[in-house]
Amino acid sequence: MRIAVLDDYLRQSQQAADWSTLAQKCEITVFDRPLRAHEAAEVLQPFEVICLLRERTPFPRELIEALPKLKMLAVTGLYNRTLDVAAATERGIVVSYTELRGTYRNATAELTWALIFAVARHVPQESQRMRSGGWQTTVGITLMGRTLGLLGLGRQAKRVLPVAKALNMKVIAWSQNLTPGAALAAGVERVEKDELFAASDVLSIHLVLGERTRGIVGAHELALMRPSAILVNTSRGPLIDEAALIDTLRAGRIAGAGLDVYAREPLPDDHPLRGLPNAVLMPHQGHHVEEFYAVAYTDTVENIAAFLTGRPIRILSPERNRSALFD
Repeated sequence: MRIAVLDDYLRQSQQAADWSTLAQKCEITVFDRPLRAHEAAEVLQPFEVICLLRERTPFPRELIEALPKLKMLAVTGLYNRTLDVAAATERGIVVSYTELRGTYRNATAELTWALIFAVARHVPQESQRMRSGGWQTTVGITLMGRTLGLLGLGRQAKRVLPVAKALNMKVIAWSQNLTPGAALAAGVERVEKDELFAASDVLSIHLVLGERTRGIVGAHELALMRPSAILVNTSRGPLIDEAALIDTLRAGRIAGAGLDVYAREPLPDDHPLRGLPNAVLMPHQGHHVEEFYAVAYTDTVENIAAFLTGRPIRILSPERNRSALFD
């Protein structure tokens, strides 16, 4: 049996879990680079089991149908919007998931604050200048008592709240489904969308990507923001009109942006965002911490081992995948 481990850019899979039992029975190949759409079907032909990092390499119906040897897809996380679970199930392919447990569930919220602080205090710029011999070239701001706006108030946004409260920040929020009562229960104030963008000193995006939310932050919303405002996105890149954001940052119409996600990933080497000094960029590492890899790949190894015995565990059904997307 041949196993492919995809998108393991940092080759963490083999360090974070014990694959030795599987290695005695199977041939394991780790891909530490992204597979482009045009090459995935050819490269993955020999494999019966493919391990996916959630929402990295897309697995639509067309790719699944192009892999006749495929018997199992082992996915990290509880759901995957870029995997056609229904198509896999129709083919009799087992799809397994990994549990959400441990401290890594807070990792994205922690990175959100890392980006906020980095933009507010110009950490990357000052660090680079220190390394090149400079000294004190920018003036930052404090966050104490300012207004934090949350675009979305789901699980990740709620994990952002404790730090905001510690900084005595006023927190306002809006989403298409957010009610005043639900906002109040979370200890924040619901406002209308335009007010969210106009009133926030820091605006952090925490929405699920879907047809209703794609491009929800566009030129209109960015124009409402204060010149001193900070925009942070640790959710999904296509929530923002990237061209409008680039124009806004180039013109200095907001103070800066902290981004972990992009419309195209990995971000091309010549992408204009890379050249903007008021953009702090991370390579989509929201939940990619040691604790995540330990849980995800330990469960993955268990899932494959169970599959090989004919008694698969942690089965991801199309219904469960759809419900988790909107939980």
